[in-house]
Amino acid sequence: MMPDLGKYHSEVLASYAVTFGLLLILLVLSLLRSRRVVRNLAEVGARQKKKHD
Repeated sequence: MMPDLGKYHSEVLASYAVTFGLLLILLVLSLLRSRRVVRNLAEVGARQKKKHD
């Protein structure tokens, strides 16, 4: 069910598409960075453990 967007329906839908696309890109980049940070923290923890052993 689509609301009536008037004569600017294509512009409104394009804006929604761009917005959702950008949000998806931000989500993916955030997840990738999170994985990298977790991996780096694990490496630092392993080095600290070696240093204290």
